[in-house]
Amino acid sequence: MTQFKLDAEACPQSYSLGFKELWQLPAGRVDPGFIQHTMGWPLDSAVYGGSFMYHLDNDRVYLGFVVGLDYEDPRFKPFEAFQQFKHHPQVKPLLEGGEVIAAGARTIVTGGWQSIPKLEMPGALLIGDSGGGVNLPKIKGVHQAIRSGMLAAEHLAEKGVPAGFDARWRASPGGQELRAVRNFKPGFKRGMWFGMANSALEVVTGGHTPWTLKSKVADYERLKKLDEYPSPDRGWVPRALPPRDRVASVFLASTSHDEAQPAHLKVLDTSICSDRCTKEYGNPCQNFCPAAVYEMVDNGAGGKRLQINAANCVHCKACDIKDPYAIITWTTPEGGSGPNYPSL
Repeated sequence: MTQFKLDAEACPQSYSLGFKELWQLPAGRVDPGFIQHTMGWPLDSAVYGGSFMYHLDNDRVYLGFVVGLDYEDPRFKPFEAFQQFKHHPQVKPLLEGGEVIAAGARTIVTGGWQSIPKLEMPGALLIGDSGGGVNLPKIKGVHQAIRSGMLAAEHLAEKGVPAGFDARWRASPGGQELRAVRNFKPGFKRGMWFGMANSALEVVTGGHTPWTLKSKVADYERLKKLDEYPSPDRGWVPRALPPRDRVASVFLASTSHDEAQPAHLKVLDTSICSDRCTKEYGNPCQNFCPAAVYEMVDNGAGGKRLQINAANCVHCKACDIKDPYAIITWTTPEGGSGPNYPSL
């Protein structure tokens, strides 16, 4: 991105943090093939997000929750919102007595058409999620990844060079599918009710509205400081359903890292964490990380220091995206270690 200025003409990319759990439930509760989606609760109208539930065979259910990482509240905790959702009166009775078999979290590229960078550079192409191909209204990206991969193969077979692929993808059915839904996600940056009204208009017009809503700031820049945002009482409920905490969820992700490996989470200046960030934002890394990787602990001198529990990392990459100072860089761990998601 930096070397070839691929995002020079694109809006800042936008992301959402998704949680997913596989539940084994008592016999008779599951209706295989039944799909449920919700929007909003327990989120307030200022936070974009919703849930999905897929009823599978053998008394199993996929349960998930997605939160836009463009939220402003420095005290907001996406993982807690997911746990609270599971205690909704229409969800809790389904899950009670069940068992979580697997769990995981990852960020989803949700910027859409406006945020797609230039997809070609000398010697390489960007395809799939790397190119921002997710159709957010449909919550679908696999078909777009396949489309862009096939088109990239055809292009290289015909032309032999990356040049021209960007324009070819944008004019293709995959690119045009994203253009038609370009205004859905940016509309929600103005709040849920505006986003809902805008989405209805986009559906009625088939995406042919004569304007393109722009996303002007990166997700980390939208986070407000503690004294700028009066956080509502979100009423986090006591845990009656598993997992009991974030560490238990990490166990369900089957994550494995060599404790002695070089750190794959790099913080440019940890003094910012213990001083400036504590005062301005209240160390939001402890809130947005779903795996308890970042922890402010006693430094032995009356203050706090940052402790990175890198072995907990489930590779969601939310820290690289939401850190308000943009000083955290997620890098690939040594030896391919990390979470194992065979059932997700």
